[in-house]
Amino acid sequence: MAAPKKGRSASAQSRPGRSLALILIAIVALTGGMFLSGHSTPRLGIDLAGGTSITLEAKNEPGQPNAINKTNMNTAVDIMNRRVNGLGVSEAEVQTQGDRNIIVNIPKGTNSKQALAQVGTTAKLYFRPVLVTEVSGKAAKASPSPSASSSDSSKDKATDKATGKATSSSSATPSATATSQGRAVTDALKADATPSGSASAKSSASTAATPTPSGSVDPATAKLQAQYAALDCTDKAVRAKAGDGVKATDPTVACGQNSSGQWQKYVLGPAEVSGTDIKSAAAVFDTQSAAGWKVTMDFTSGGSKKFADITGKLAKNQSPQNQFAIVLDGEVVSDPYVSQALTGGNAEISGSFTQTEAQDLANMLKYGALPLTFKAASVTTVTAALGGEQLHAGLIAGAIGLGLVIIYLVVYYRGLSIIAIASLMVSAILTYVLMALLGPAIGFALNLPAVCGAIVAIGITADSFIVFFERIRDEIREGRSLRPAVERAWPRARRTILVSDFVSFLAAAVLFIVTVGKVQGFAFTLGLTTLLDVVVVFLFTKPLMTILARKKFYASGHSWSGLDPKRLGAQPPLRRTRRASAPVDTKEA
Repeated sequence: MAAPKKGRSASAQSRPGRSLALILIAIVALTGGMFLSGHSTPRLGIDLAGGTSITLEAKNEPGQPNAINKTNMNTAVDIMNRRVNGLGVSEAEVQTQGDRNIIVNIPKGTNSKQALAQVGTTAKLYFRPVLVTEVSGKAAKASPSPSASSSDSSKDKATDKATGKATSSSSATPSATATSQGRAVTDALKADATPSGSASAKSSASTAATPTPSGSVDPATAKLQAQYAALDCTDKAVRAKAGDGVKATDPTVACGQNSSGQWQKYVLGPAEVSGTDIKSAAAVFDTQSAAGWKVTMDFTSGGSKKFADITGKLAKNQSPQNQFAIVLDGEVVSDPYVSQALTGGNAEISGSFTQTEAQDLANMLKYGALPLTFKAASVTTVTAALGGEQLHAGLIAGAIGLGLVIIYLVVYYRGLSIIAIASLMVSAILTYVLMALLGPAIGFALNLPAVCGAIVAIGITADSFIVFFERIRDEIREGRSLRPAVERAWPRARRTILVSDFVSFLAAAVLFIVTVGKVQGFAFTLGLTTLLDVVVVFLFTKPLMTILARKKFYASGHSWSGLDPKRLGAQPPLRRTRRASAPVDTKEA
């Protein structure tokens, strides 16, 4: 038996069923995963599902001409994400656009005025002394229990806190160094009969000398006490409103997470240091003492004096009143304790930080001194009804485009159109399933430009079939039968298809990188469908064509097969003619 010619695969010609089985298994697996995940429809973008899109333009503060840079803009995006999440909004998007704009997309069901007020204002960062704290609710994601020290202080103190060796159940009785306002709040809480969920609060209640008479509690303190008693930090909506409208000079209540990952509620004293007093902050890996990741802070000249004063007071107290809370937008992001006055103009927060946690905290600290303000350049509200109309119109446009392609294929290619239509159906199924899965996986949202990208992909996919079919018909025109024509046409068509799809994918990738917002949806969909075109052509169209080439309807060149040699103007097959041999003279000379 003769071996196949070089460049030809016998197994690929004789076993096309394997490729068909592989793509069928992939479709079944992806479809099953889609239904098991509970996301059987693609996630829709704001322009289709309805919602609010806010464009914020960054402005430099006076005296800070170069504040608009990539680092500051990314930090602002992180803070705005926290704010949007505080509104209880799911599937919101916050991203930069260009070098000075931030786009905030919030799905339907959110008050646009409230959202604009939340994301459009400058973040407020304060250092407040901790007066009282206790656990509130069930365990959540763990966060480090940090400590603060000056850069030249003993590292053992930070290590003790990180490993849990420090005493956390000492009395919460205020010392003489606590402010009078803080003493009044603490005494009022001692007199309250509300059960305490933390060791420090229990100790505070047990060590109280004489409860303050209820008649001596001023209305502001009574109000704060009631807010603290009613505060449930496990409720996202309650956390978002804790401390709303409180001035920096007044005590407040707040929520945060403790070292065990539980939600903790706090009574905090007036702000002693603000975010604008921080000159810089950075996440640093400590290689000398093996303490791991830590956060370093440098203060301005005025901030250095304020920080030295407050840490000097806190160092004389017992837990929890030797702690200060770093409060960003009303939420405690860290609550390190202080063991000595930090007078060097710089400090570090150490604990069981991972690299990500240290970097996040450093970014939050830097944002307090971020010399940027944001102005709402535009606020666009899309109703769900308008989004539904756009989606309906997009689907109609896609159906019209698909219908025109199918009509063209049937009229021009006749029987071959069955292969093209089946391939388009497989491509459509894979595209839909992947879009549904990518929504919860990477946050992909199907917006109107993405729908346009899917419509454009219909033409790209059909173009690949046309290239393959025309190569086959060229081989038949040269006088070859169908089966060898398919195998000879495939290598030439394959090169053309790959080059064409590579150009389309490259254009989509460049468009995705250099653009932002909704245009990225178009680029992503175009790139995804281009990759799927290669998969479908190689694993479905070519194997199916190989199988159908063995059927009599196609192999015999039926007039409705699209491969009729007469209609294609095929040349008669080339045949060799033997020369007549010279006559042999048998006569004897």
